[in-house]
Amino acid sequence: FAIYLPWMKLLTAVYSMAFSLTILSFSSLPEVTVNYRYGLPVVTLTLPTRGERCQFTIKPMVVTVGAFLQDVQREDKGIEKAEVFARDGSKVSDATLMEVLLMNDFKLVINGKTYSVSAPKKGKLSSEHATEMEDIKSLVHRLFVAIHIEDHQVKKERELLQKLEYLKEQLLPLEQMKDRIADSADAKTSRLLWVGLALMSTQGGALAWLTWWVYSWDIMEPVTYFITYGSAMAFYAYFVLTKQDYIYPHAKDRQFLHYFYRKSKSQRFNVQQYNKLKEDLAEAEESLRRLRQPLQLRLPIQQINDKD
Repeated sequence: FAIYLPWMKLLTAVYSMAFSLTILSFSSLPEVTVNYRYGLPVVTLTLPTRGERCQFTIKPMVVTVGAFLQDVQREDKGIEKAEVFARDGSKVSDATLMEVLLMNDFKLVINGKTYSVSAPKKGKLSSEHATEMEDIKSLVHRLFVAIHIEDHQVKKERELLQKLEYLKEQLLPLEQMKDRIADSADAKTSRLLWVGLALMSTQGGALAWLTWWVYSWDIMEPVTYFITYGSAMAFYAYFVLTKQDYIYPHAKDRQFLHYFYRKSKSQRFNVQQYNKLKEDLAEAEESLRRLRQPLQLRLPIQQINDKD
């Protein structure tokens, strides 16, 4: 026994050293790694409760950060909180796709412990394979559009028709009230124009009577000059107040709007609401017109005739 005792101590020391090296090599591995396998990223991490290495295969274009964290918590019930942070310390939203997250390095925080994760190095595809993938994506997109575009457009058309019907119902009483107020304002504006014509005719007749029957032109000439000068001052005052030239159609429209808004206020007619509804109606009609162009190219002739 004395002879074999030193050899047993030596073997024990060798086994201990080998076991320590194994543990050291295992502990030197990153606790969270990301590698690509069969074209998909695989996240490998050590579960904190069970101490086991677990792999999660990610579909980057479908899976979100929130779904990945839920899968990790579902695998280890001892995980109370799991979050993902960017390199600058900002929190990554749960709605972010894993494809976006895996483009850069990030930090995974599980139960308050932080794991630094390096972005995986994805192997470069050949140009021919990349072109094939782009062609497949384009084909899938065109197929999806061809299958669903008509249903989407019909649904959108139905929504626009319902919106048009609702807007027209809201506008009907306002249109009736607006027509009554507009008729009243137009009548007052017309009366004002006729009153102006009558006053100008009276002024002309009075000046002619004073010139030929009462006084002479030598006396009336300065009077007509000051009347003309006073008219010029009145037109200039109109420009100063309104910043517009005194043009008869513009003056008529301005007076019409003055009567219209004053009558609307007395009748409690909401001009802003009416204008907003008219704008929404015009926008909906324009959207429906643009939508029906591709619809009519796809609908059968009988359905097009029914719409017309």
